[in-house]
Amino acid sequence: MGEGGSLPTMDLMRSEPMQLARIIIPMESAHRTISYLGDLGLFQFKDLNTGKSPFQRTFATQIKRSGEMARKLRFFKDQMMKAGLFASSWPSYGSEFSLDELEVKLGELEAELTEMNANTEKLQRAYNELLEYKLVLQKASEFFHRAQSSATSQQREYGDRLVEGSMDSPLLLEQEMTTDISKQVKLGFVSGLVPRDKSMAFERILFRATRGNVFLKQDVVQEPVCDPVQGEKVEKNVFVVFYSGERAKNKVLKICDAFGANRYPFTDDIGKRQQMITEVSGKLSELKTTIDVGTLHWSSVVQSIANQFDQWNNLVKKEKSIYHTLNTLSFDVTKKCLVAEGWCPVFATSQIQNALQKATIDSNSQVGAIFEILHAKESPPTYFRTNKFTSAFQEIVDAYGVAKYREANPGLYTIVTFPFLFAVMFGDWGHGICLFLATLFLIIREKKYSSQKLGDIMEMAFGGRYVIIMMSIFSIYTGFIYNEFFSVPFELFGRSAYDCRDPSCKDATTIGMIKVRETYPFGVDPIWHGTRSELPFLNSLKMKMSILLGVAQMNLGIILSYYNAKFFKNDINIWYQFVPQMIFLNSLFGYLSLLIIVKWCTGSQADLYHILIYMFLSPMDDLGENQLFWGQKYLQILLLLSALVAVPWMLIPKPLLLKKQYEERHQGQSYAPLHSLDENIESEMYESHGGHEEFEFSEVLVHQLIHTIEFVLGSVSNTASYLRLWALSLAHSELSSVFYEKVLLLAWGYNSVVILIIGIIVFVFATVGVLLVMETLSAFLHALRLHWVEFQNKFYEGDGYKFHPFSFASVGEEDD
Repeated sequence: MGEGGSLPTMDLMRSEPMQLARIIIPMESAHRTISYLGDLGLFQFKDLNTGKSPFQRTFATQIKRSGEMARKLRFFKDQMMKAGLFASSWPSYGSEFSLDELEVKLGELEAELTEMNANTEKLQRAYNELLEYKLVLQKASEFFHRAQSSATSQQREYGDRLVEGSMDSPLLLEQEMTTDISKQVKLGFVSGLVPRDKSMAFERILFRATRGNVFLKQDVVQEPVCDPVQGEKVEKNVFVVFYSGERAKNKVLKICDAFGANRYPFTDDIGKRQQMITEVSGKLSELKTTIDVGTLHWSSVVQSIANQFDQWNNLVKKEKSIYHTLNTLSFDVTKKCLVAEGWCPVFATSQIQNALQKATIDSNSQVGAIFEILHAKESPPTYFRTNKFTSAFQEIVDAYGVAKYREANPGLYTIVTFPFLFAVMFGDWGHGICLFLATLFLIIREKKYSSQKLGDIMEMAFGGRYVIIMMSIFSIYTGFIYNEFFSVPFELFGRSAYDCRDPSCKDATTIGMIKVRETYPFGVDPIWHGTRSELPFLNSLKMKMSILLGVAQMNLGIILSYYNAKFFKNDINIWYQFVPQMIFLNSLFGYLSLLIIVKWCTGSQADLYHILIYMFLSPMDDLGENQLFWGQKYLQILLLLSALVAVPWMLIPKPLLLKKQYEERHQGQSYAPLHSLDENIESEMYESHGGHEEFEFSEVLVHQLIHTIEFVLGSVSNTASYLRLWALSLAHSELSSVFYEKVLLLAWGYNSVVILIIGIIVFVFATVGVLLVMETLSAFLHALRLHWVEFQNKFYEGDGYKFHPFSFASVGEEDD
């Protein structure tokens, strides 16, 4: 399992062996070398220029240049979205660009599109203005036509009255009609369009500002009009304001501007009006044709950009990431080479050397890059080689904390234990099949969904699709054990072993049953379901099963702490942590598990609560009818003493031995072989800079005391915490039973098709919403807690940091 161990190394059991390496790269091949290392994706660069700001670094100009190109690409993406186009996923052959050529090309395209957008905006504004002008001409012409018709009818009526000589005719009207035309007041007018939601306020302000000395005529435009200024559809009214005098005119014009009313010239000459309408209509058709041609050309340019957008975007991202990485490198003394330092897996050494050699040949460099391994004083990063199946399980562990370098990885066991503990709480093979089919759909269409933007919840479900399908498979398995299909039992593996003694025992307990066949071969006998003793029986079964599973998993955690100590050659942790912890846990709860198994095998009626409680209170008393096997009393006394001895065993020796080790190490530090003099000087410098802190015995003792108390109390609380498996399993079973009996069977009993359909719909929604969504989430969170707290705290430190290699694959996934 480890270096110097006899067990084989597993990919997920421990992180990959890492090494600190230095690469000396000639300037002429630096860009190509970093590019090839980015394609390989197995080297994590260290920043050797932490003292410099981004603007002081060597390649700041190139990064600024790449950033400008990225800005142009974002502009193109906006134009593509405006046109409703997406970047083509097909590779465009024969269109390879160098960065310089691409920069020129992007500049030309941006200038062309900017000019086209500006011209289109001007033409569209002119078109919208002409469209509004045409509306004003048409509506205002109707105003004047109606006014002229009204005036003509009034004159005709006046003529008739003169003939009749009626005494009722007003005297002033006669005076007005006979007044000389040259002496009449000439009214001016302003016409245009005003937004409909402002029309009432517009009319009110005009009246108040001119003290009622204007006449306003408005008419509603039925269809919304595209406003020339805003470029949006707005509901408007056509207005004509008649005024008298220059002061009134100025006021009207200012009010129009304040309300955003667009004014257009108008004449009261009928001939000129018709001529203007004809001219405007002609200009509108010409502008429409011009805009359509321009839009077609714009669409073709954007389409050509969309065809190559992904290729250009990837090239710019790669170049930007290459120069960012080059900025982390430092110059050597001669200023002719760049020096890189970083971490890489040991297995990648040959691949990195091949990439360096290839970069030297392809760049025609006379000097090759030098790859050398350095001695690392700091802890290396943690790197696990995962695939699409194991990565989700590893993420569950990493969410708690990244494994320390080379420590035992709980992710390997999580692949089995996590879905199994979930299934213990979610045991129903009907629900498991539903969950399986839903997840299988995601897995079948994973190629399509992996390239799409999904919602937050859908993204989480898709990312954990392999975790969910394992959970569903285990749920089907535990559902067969519990013999529940939407809470309904089936005799899948044979007939029940029990039968009624007579027809009157249907509602009786198991006393009314007799065993007539062999024991039911797999899972719970279906005869238990629906009886009055179902709940006590399943409670007892699931509670004891939860304790067995919990003790087994906690023992696994302590055993892994042994393999950690053995791998890191820490004998103190083996003898003064692993051994007493195993003794303490199994003296109490391991013994309880043994009693459960013995009771199941013998069919004894012994009270396990009584045995465990009086093991502490009265260890010397006889067990009486609670005795399960010979010598049980003496075994209990031995186990109790072992548990009591284990506590000081954990607490006292380890701090004393650590102090002794520290003193021995510092006593022999003054003496060293001559050939390692340089290394000693380096180590002294390292220690003087905080490599080793002063040993504080009191702090170590307090830390060990806390650790011991935490383990002793945690053994009790963690075992009790595993009872959530029983509680969640019981809750799931009872909810499923309630939905089946109180919704589906109740609806079935009414003998009505409508009520049955409603009952089926309610049952489906309750099953999906409560049992398949909420219960799944609840069981998932509880299984997560059992792994993070009860299992991983026995051995897992989780204080490492992830290996983040420079890789173009990860750069491509990041958004700008």
